[in-house]
Formats: sequence, C-alpha cells, structure tokens
Amino acid sequence: MDPTRSIFIFLSVLLYGSTTGFSRVFSSESCRFPAIFNFGASNSDTGGFAAAFIQPKPPNGDTFFGMPSGRVCDGRLIVDFTAESLDLPFLSSYLNSLAINFSHGANFATVSSTIRLPTADVFPQGQASPFYLSLQYSQFAQFKNRSQMIRRQGGIYASLMPREETFAKALYTFDIGQNDLTQSLFLNMTIAQVIAAIPDIVNHFSDNIKNLYSLGARSFWVYNTRPIGCFPQILTSFPSAKKDSVGCAKPYNRLAQRFNAELKNALARLRVEFPLATIVYVDLYFALYSLYTHPTKNGFERPLVACCGYGGKYNYGTDAACGETISVNGKNIMVGSCKDPSFRVSWDGVHFTEAANKFAFDLVSSGDFSNPPIPLKLACHLR
Repeated sequence: MDPTRSIFIFLSVLLYGSTTGFSRVFSSESCRFPAIFNFGASNSDTGGFAAAFIQPKPPNGDTFFGMPSGRVCDGRLIVDFTAESLDLPFLSSYLNSLAINFSHGANFATVSSTIRLPTADVFPQGQASPFYLSLQYSQFAQFKNRSQMIRRQGGIYASLMPREETFAKALYTFDIGQNDLTQSLFLNMTIAQVIAAIPDIVNHFSDNIKNLYSLGARSFWVYNTRPIGCFPQILTSFPSAKKDSVGCAKPYNRLAQRFNAELKNALARLRVEFPLATIVYVDLYFALYSLYTHPTKNGFERPLVACCGYGGKYNYGTDAACGETISVNGKNIMVGSCKDPSFRVSWDGVHFTEAANKFAFDLVSSGDFSNPPIPLKLACHLR
C-alpha cells in the first residue's frame, strides 16, 4: 500500500472510527444491490441535463466514451465507478427517453441542481437547474409508481422496469449541495450569509431522506461536498482570498467544511430516527483534498490548474466553457483539453477528471472515510 494512503487511512480511523463509537465489526457478506437510485448535480449527472437542455461538447467524454456522454468530465464519474464496483450497468438518466433500461436503477441528477429551490435564474436564461432535490424526489416517486404500472401491464417494456422488491433493496446515493454554496457566492452573498443558510439547506436535505424512507428506501450513501476552495473557478473569481499551504482559498474551504459538519450531524440524527436504515456519511472532501496536499505521490500534477480551459493562472475563464469557442486576438480558439487528463485533478475548473474521480472512489468505497465506517459493498447491513 502507498505510504501516503496509509497515513490518510490512519487519520480516517481516528476521525471516523474511535471517535464515533462505531466498531469496525460488520457482516462480511457483500450486499447484492439490484439497483442504484442517484440524486445529485453535475458531479453525478449521467445525461439528465443533456436530455433536458444541451449535450456537453467534446472533449467531454473523450477519455472513456470517445464522445460526449452527458457527463461534465473527460470520462467516468464516481457514480459510474459505483455501478461498476457493484456489477451493475451505468445509470441512465430518468430524463432520457431514448432506448433506456431502468431495471437496474435510475439517475435523477442534473447539472447545476441544488438542494433548495434555486434562487438564481434557471437554464437557459441563467445557470441554475430547475431540477432541485425535492423535484428529483417527486420524479422518483412518480417513477416508482408508474414503473410498477408498466410491469403489471406486461409487454415489451415490463422487463425494462425495476421489480417491486428492488426499491427496498437498492442503494440510494446522493451527491448534492455544492451548488447551494457556489451559486449563492456568485449571487454576491457573503460567506457569512451563506453559512447562515446552511442549516436550512441541510434541513431540506433531511426532509428528502425522510420522504425516500417513507417510500421504502433503506440504504443511503451520502457524499459530503468537495473542497471548493481548491477549484480553479473559485481561485479565479476570488483572487484575494487567503490561501492555505497548498494554494487553496481558505475561506471557501472552511465554508465547505461548515456545510459538511452540518450534514454529518443531520445524518447522525436520521440514524437515530430511522434505526432500520443504513445511512452512511462519506467524506469525499477529505479524500479529494489529498490530491492537493500530495499530488505527485498520488500520480497527479498541477492540481489547481484546469485541464480543459483557457486563460489565467488556473487555466480557467468565464468567457467560454470546456469545448466552446473563444475569440482571442481576432481568432476563434476552441477551449480544449490538456495533453493527458489522467495526470490532472481538475477537468474544467469546477469538475474533476475521470482519474481524480477514480482515485476518490477507491478511497471512499473502502469505508475508511465514512461514518459509520462501512465499505460500500456492505452498506446494506444495519449497524
């Protein structure tokens, strides 16, 4: 094992093992999750935004799919590696209506989604998604009901829908909350104002967990938010922010940490309220931050610089996104990819590369970065 990873695992045991009161004793029998139902934003969107609005342009998708795949990434996302590890197909977006098989789950995530009703203008006039978490829950509730109607009717579409018992046995994953913070910042709210809103944001999240539980969900795998202060977008937009030892914007990472602390406490309360559920808090922040503190040891380089971007210290600009065209000195230039994304952390200044997603998934799926410390494949077992 890489010595750096050993250090992180040791620290995670201190953070998530001995200090939480949870033991590391659990059933050794792997869960057989028949499906995944995912809720989130762009970090786990596998085609929802593309189906509803517009497909991300090349070079998005080039590394793994060889073409745009509805993902804002050069390849696979954490939710894709989750499906692969559980021997399930990649998740299809609920919004995609073309040749879709939902028998192994559905993805309700879309780019720019928030937990609360967005306050920014929604796409296409603005940058926010209308598919906030409560609407994603409503879509799931409708999907659960209608899919069973289709199965009862029989015919060629019945086999493309999940069985009734699938919903109780499925894994429910969540990767959302980042946009609630960043969209507020870009609406000129102060960090203090965003912090004041965090309890309400987390309460809305908890309400949706309760609603899903009432519909039969029992296994919840919840990612916290990423170190946004390390994003080229934040570093470019707020250049005067105080930096930490690795060059990340300290106040904005503290904001993410504040959200994560509230989320962790909320999930602990939900575990008390719903003792028949397995509710796991997954510290993606801690896992990903290691890419900034020890990039070379982990096989990466220039972690604060976007791979697909144009302009400035961090190769990020607001004039054109990855794959779009920008006019420079009278010439049109496509905002393209760096030579080898497999060595890079940031894909487009906001999202991570496939390589960074794989690195993070390998760490967090072990359970060493979770509370309670349950590996992904054992996340169906009660503690």
